[in-house]
Amino acid sequence: MKMDVEKKTAEINLKENAVYRVKDGQLDRVDVPGEGFGKQVIHWQDGKPQRYEINYSKR
Repeated sequence: MKMDVEKKTAEINLKENAVYRVKDGQLDRVDVPGEGFGKQVIHWQDGKPQRYEINYSKR
């Protein structure tokens, strides 16, 4: 991931499976769930993503 802070632009690799969040002009890659199956939950407040939770389970 390349970021240009001055221009407020970012370049990401579209061949990579990932989830990103943008908060106050900053790009943040959301962590991947551990082994097995998982989910990512993003909590919003006042129109901004505040925090996220990562949950996973094994079979």
